[in-house]
Amino acid sequence: MQLKSKLPGIGTTIFTVMSQLANQYQAINLSQGFPDYECSPELVELVNRYMKAGYNQYAPMAGVPALRERISEKQEKLHGAKYDPQTEITITAGGTQAIFASVACVIRPGDEVIIFEPAYDSYAPSVILFGGIVKSVELSAPLYITDWLEVEKLINEKTRMIILNTPNNPTGKTLTESDMSELIRITRNKDILIISDEVYEHLVYDGRQHLSISRFSELREKSFITASFGKLFHTTGWKVGYCLAPEWLMSEFRKVHQYEVFSVNSAVQFAIADFMKNERNYLEVSDFFQVKKDFFHNLMKETRFDLLPCYGSYFQSVQYSRISNEKDTDLAMRIIKEFGVAGIPVSAFYSKGTDHKVLRFCFAKKQETLEKAVNKLAKV
Repeated sequence: MQLKSKLPGIGTTIFTVMSQLANQYQAINLSQGFPDYECSPELVELVNRYMKAGYNQYAPMAGVPALRERISEKQEKLHGAKYDPQTEITITAGGTQAIFASVACVIRPGDEVIIFEPAYDSYAPSVILFGGIVKSVELSAPLYITDWLEVEKLINEKTRMIILNTPNNPTGKTLTESDMSELIRITRNKDILIISDEVYEHLVYDGRQHLSISRFSELREKSFITASFGKLFHTTGWKVGYCLAPEWLMSEFRKVHQYEVFSVNSAVQFAIADFMKNERNYLEVSDFFQVKKDFFHNLMKETRFDLLPCYGSYFQSVQYSRISNEKDTDLAMRIIKEFGVAGIPVSAFYSKGTDHKVLRFCFAKKQETLEKAVNKLAKV
């Protein structure tokens, strides 16, 4: 039997590849974005309590009402945006599923979708699966500035969607008021939808403020906003996220969501809803990661890598032009094998494999893990 692949150019994700290599060579894994420390014991206890209390069957398709209410309250408090928890918020099996369902419910064959590269690797395959056409805009390295005039030139009658990510993985860049003004300008009076991937919304540093799409009414009315509790509460393995959208979009989103996963595990939803009653549990996350970012940054200054700006996320990108002319994929693999540290070659985030001699390291690790890793990287 001959099978024609729907994703012929897609292989195993770079995150899986590098983590497997890290395991094979017993390297310190700073590649995949997950912590090596425990989440809150209080949160674990809440999950345990709800499981023992019998909350082990299907949750409502859209999510536990209490959790949707907490999300609605948080969004209004932080961004002044009102989302109806009944009709405009859905709990998802992680941020990536929220992105996939957002694409699936609106993209048809021939629709064009603009993405910004370097880009999280789920965007393009999701578009391609539904017959969409990806139009990539490369951010200007090494500061990763958006050329909105270039974006505007790509817009035509086939343009159906723009996918954004702020704070950005892998660059750590955050969108500014100027960026939002340009986005409003170029999409005004056009049938263009937006997905705003905001999974790192609470991981913003150095006095900067996360500018959610929901702050801007002209954008909010045509946008899906996706987020993740895995990033927020150090529980990436629980795969719980959510999507915000106006009712006319959310009704279509739920049609897809119900056949993808139907609902997300009940006990964890109830536990997160309780955990969010204490606002400090999410408001203090940026301070927690600011310490880790600064710690890793100061350690890395003693290496030959050149650190690029990191305004958000829990990734630090570095250039290595002073060290080697190797391809970033080659150097990343050599560092694993010879020095025992795993990072991600940033060319993997480009459809054309654009290589600016940049690697990405995750600093969501224990201090002793970061110290051991940098001691090894200092030898590169």
